[in-house]
Amino acid sequence: MSKPRDILITSALPYANGPIHIGHLVEYIQTDIWARFQKMRGHHCWYVCADDAHGTPIMLRARQESIAPEALIARVAAEHQADFADFRVGFDNYHSTHSPENQHFATLIYERNRDAGHIAKRTITQAYDPVERMFLPDRFIKGECPKCGAADQYGDNCEVCGASYSPAELKNPRSAVSGAVPEQRESDHYFFRLGDFEEMLRVWTRGGLQKEVANKLDEWFDAGLQEWDISRDAPYFGFEIPDHPGKFFYVWLDAPIGYLASFKNLCDRTEGLDFDHYWGKDSTAELYHFIGKDIIYFHALFFPAMLHGAGFRTPSAIFAHGFLTVDGQKMSKSRGTFIKARTYLDHLNPEYLRYYFAAKLGPGVDDIDLNLEDFTARVNADLVGKVVNIASRCAGFIGKRFAGRLSGALSESALFAEFVQAGDAIADAYERREFSRAVREIMALADRANQYIDEKAPWVVAKQPVRDAELQDICSMGLNLFRLLIGYLRPILPGTAVDAEAFMRIEPLTWAALAEPLLDHEIAPFTPLMTRVEPTRIAAMLEASKEDLSVTGATATAAVPDEPNPHLTRDPIADPVDYETFAKTDLRIARIREAKWVEGADKLLQLTLDLGGETRNVFAGIRSAYDPKDLEGRLTVMVANLAPRKMRFGISEGMVLAAGPGGKDLFILSPDSGAEPGMKVK
Repeated sequence: MSKPRDILITSALPYANGPIHIGHLVEYIQTDIWARFQKMRGHHCWYVCADDAHGTPIMLRARQESIAPEALIARVAAEHQADFADFRVGFDNYHSTHSPENQHFATLIYERNRDAGHIAKRTITQAYDPVERMFLPDRFIKGECPKCGAADQYGDNCEVCGASYSPAELKNPRSAVSGAVPEQRESDHYFFRLGDFEEMLRVWTRGGLQKEVANKLDEWFDAGLQEWDISRDAPYFGFEIPDHPGKFFYVWLDAPIGYLASFKNLCDRTEGLDFDHYWGKDSTAELYHFIGKDIIYFHALFFPAMLHGAGFRTPSAIFAHGFLTVDGQKMSKSRGTFIKARTYLDHLNPEYLRYYFAAKLGPGVDDIDLNLEDFTARVNADLVGKVVNIASRCAGFIGKRFAGRLSGALSESALFAEFVQAGDAIADAYERREFSRAVREIMALADRANQYIDEKAPWVVAKQPVRDAELQDICSMGLNLFRLLIGYLRPILPGTAVDAEAFMRIEPLTWAALAEPLLDHEIAPFTPLMTRVEPTRIAAMLEASKEDLSVTGATATAAVPDEPNPHLTRDPIADPVDYETFAKTDLRIARIREAKWVEGADKLLQLTLDLGGETRNVFAGIRSAYDPKDLEGRLTVMVANLAPRKMRFGISEGMVLAAGPGGKDLFILSPDSGAEPGMKVK
């Protein structure tokens, strides 16, 4: 292998105002898998994180509970770290943004940008609560939506009709803190001149971001980079700006700086770990951030610009991911699918979820769905029925007939070599964050291993004592294949791997060690490594999540009921059709080979769709929502047997499927990773 790489990895900081839920875990599990893989490969890899511990919500919740903010964030930090540890998320350091290190770097980065002329002062007018004597963030003002009239909407957007607006446009506004009518007052604020870094950011975003993310940022560049308000008025829980008493750094300024702070805290406790080697301007180390697609603006524009302006290096890349749905819908408290990490842990093995997420995750920003029926079937079939089953089928014979001793030679060296060679493709998939591909290739090997055992039928051989040597060879070969599978799965299933290593009496597996088989080696008595997912436990978890809602509503925070679904209100579900009628529609996976504007059409894009050898020309009314260059190469779903339709611009030979009310709110359907052009949607 080439020289070990120096790699620093971070995940977005969870907010210290509430518990971790399974939606959060998509990110931390994804990041942890990648970090564990890099460590298995022998690289110098560090994974750090911290609690995001500042801001108005924390200040108000602490006041509501009659405790100091410091006490609140300490309690939540302990809860967060316990949840992460039980989900096997292996941080090398977990810190807090309310720390001396973070105050140091926030102040330093601010002062260097200020001295370079990148900070401006302006007087602004904003809403003020005369009862609480505080300026109100937009989310702490409620009123009637100025667009649709819906009551009890936030000051920045309506959750019923989706409109965006300013707090001044709300009808009958009220402070969400005291209920008072907000007043408009002036205050001096401090702004970061983001536009000063436009040239640098345009170059950086084209090299360090996923293509779809970079394309999205182009929209913000085209609209013009706005100055960023980095100050807040007292009272506020955060760091005071050193040269402006009564003014505090906005939480989003010091939150990403928490990555530097957490790593500095680790360096101070780790001999030989040099902070500047990873964060200095001339750093040759690799630096990666894993984040949700909802916080790209802060991480891909403000944070690298602040770092550059203060003389620090910028990230090597930012990896954004999508959101989690459960059974195809947004997580819901009333349905019990808003599942806290601790509630899940009370009922199910954390490695089930790690595996299922890995089986769904790719390198893009598409949302993933936790389908609980599929979750049960896949875990039971793949992990219990395929992987663990190999060990249980072979270990008993080795223990009872051969005192736990494996054969001194491999009976099927070519098969073992085939499994070892497959590790290159699996490693490539891990490296590219194509975890779903890695899982598919590992499970194909598991099928091959089970096929080998079925063909050799050790239970038949065992009935003939004269064939003992053959029996030992078969089962020893099976356990060597099992060891390879567990090694390949180790980044995903670290807990199961530790148990398997104890059973096999081996050191923690590294990628390099996998190529050497276990020969003439004594194993321990076998105990089950994983049990099946029971549907009753899933049902109990969902029920407990509903109970969590009632408890939450009775204590510190009021429960927020599910809002009426505006999509169902606007577009009611149509009358039922029988299966035979529906089955006549032929839905197929298609790749968008080419997309272009249609001259003279206000709504249409012309798409060339590849069905895996056959192409179709389709005119789609999605012009308002998509730039053609963002669509090319994407997979989508089309109606393949729709009768051709003659239009003014040509013949349309099908229809792509999309959701949304229209305008910019149109979303073409994208299949899960693994789907290929021409596949039938069933």
